[in-house]
Amino acid sequence: MNALLKFVGAVALAAGLTAVPALAQTKLTVPGGSTTGTYMDYMKTVYARASGAELLQEPLTSFDNEYQLTPLAATSWDQSADGLTWTFHLRDGMTWSDGAPVTANDYIFALQRAATTGYDFAWYWSFASGIKNWDDVSAGKADVSTLGLKAVDDKTIEVTTAAPKPYLPGVVSLWYPVPKHQFDKFGDDWASSVANVLSSGPFVLKSWEKSNNSVVLTKNPNYNGPWVAQVDELTVDPSVGLPEVGMPAFLAGDLAYTTLNAGQIPVVKQRFPDSIRTEAVFATSYLAFDLEKAPFDNADVRKALYYAVNRDELTATVLKDIAIPAHSILAPGYPGYSDKIAAQAVFDPAKAKELLAKAGYPNGEGFPTIEVWFREEGGYNGAILPPMAQYLQAQFKDILGITMNIKVMPGKDWMEGMLARKNNIYLAPYEYDYLDPSNFYGLFYNGGRHTYHVPEYDKLVAEADKNPVWEERVKLYEQAEQVMIDQGLIVPLVHPVITAAVSEDITGPGVTPNSRGFTPLGRIGNFLYSHISVK
Repeated sequence: MNALLKFVGAVALAAGLTAVPALAQTKLTVPGGSTTGTYMDYMKTVYARASGAELLQEPLTSFDNEYQLTPLAATSWDQSADGLTWTFHLRDGMTWSDGAPVTANDYIFALQRAATTGYDFAWYWSFASGIKNWDDVSAGKADVSTLGLKAVDDKTIEVTTAAPKPYLPGVVSLWYPVPKHQFDKFGDDWASSVANVLSSGPFVLKSWEKSNNSVVLTKNPNYNGPWVAQVDELTVDPSVGLPEVGMPAFLAGDLAYTTLNAGQIPVVKQRFPDSIRTEAVFATSYLAFDLEKAPFDNADVRKALYYAVNRDELTATVLKDIAIPAHSILAPGYPGYSDKIAAQAVFDPAKAKELLAKAGYPNGEGFPTIEVWFREEGGYNGAILPPMAQYLQAQFKDILGITMNIKVMPGKDWMEGMLARKNNIYLAPYEYDYLDPSNFYGLFYNGGRHTYHVPEYDKLVAEADKNPVWEERVKLYEQAEQVMIDQGLIVPLVHPVITAAVSEDITGPGVTPNSRGFTPLGRIGNFLYSHISVK
């Protein structure tokens, strides 16, 4: 079937179609994610969840297409004077699809279970939320009753953190309820069969084809929240998730939107320009170093590489249409992004040469041969990392006289090598987990991902992480990134983007570019699928 779809798509393009075809039916089909899902429950497994699991449940908060935090199950929240306790107030009238009320206990139970049953995303609630006693409970050193979680009453949740977390309301955008009354009946099997699955969100589960993890969702008639589904039926199908399959299905009118590979993008831009959408991945690829190993124990060497990268040329040629220049650890549009910081990451070969000479390596003389390590990747990183490494290899040789070899490694070996400091330079990608600057600056805080211990940086990030005033936090993070630049801690390279084609027959803010020119296309929780409608 895939071969046939590819053939049909190729014929359609060759025929010179000049308009995006109309959808064959008003019921929408969209590409899915995981193809290995066994549970329709995000709070059981994130990495192996079933397609559409998060579309069935109502998180406490989420982000809209402008990346603004939005109340969903929680209508409001407040922080205690000491910054350690948050109180979330739930919306009136929330019910499960069987009519039972959704209560604070359903949210508390979801995280208590996650902390005690080997949940594959438990690190998030330790790292991002800092829930009191999370690490001890998840390690079996403390009873679950000691977790910093409390249902004050049916509509009030209290969360206590080990340290102030002013960004916690954004972190809980991934906190979904689990129907405890249904779990008490069926255990984990409450989320393994269509008959048992209950919904608290804008959709309910109609069918689930486990052989390919395709699901059909229908509008939840009992949902009373702010993000009501605009379509009556939505099929989430992972089998059309690859551009090679999705594009022919899109052209045939069988798919609402599809992501495009590098070869398809120029064709679609030429033939169907109005259908093109760009999705910000909010990820950054960068060079990181072992700060204590020569030659990268010298800040001037690290800064020489910072100025020797022509990011505009890299993304206009080698990575055309699949990445944009990275002038900061944060991507444009990401909360806390600073134009002042970004303005400094310029291509300045003369300055790069000067810095390398200052470090004792004029024109690269005496500079040791180095080897950059990066990991094997699929998806957008698989298309970006190999050609980018080759581009950097050539540029560092031409501009600085540096010989840099390349080593591609399995992900596990790469991560172990980086944590054990087995090499001195790494090409590292990172994608956000929650929409707050702390997510990225935390990578380099107090050891972090790269064993960096830079007192000036750590002090600024620690102050920013606990500051409840957004404007003050942003200034502190900006100062912290200035330390990164001054000391050459990283070399930001590119931010991946995903390009998609969207049918002319669907509309709404879910598929309309935002003020930054991006369309989230499903990456921001439930927003896309409850904000698209058929014309």
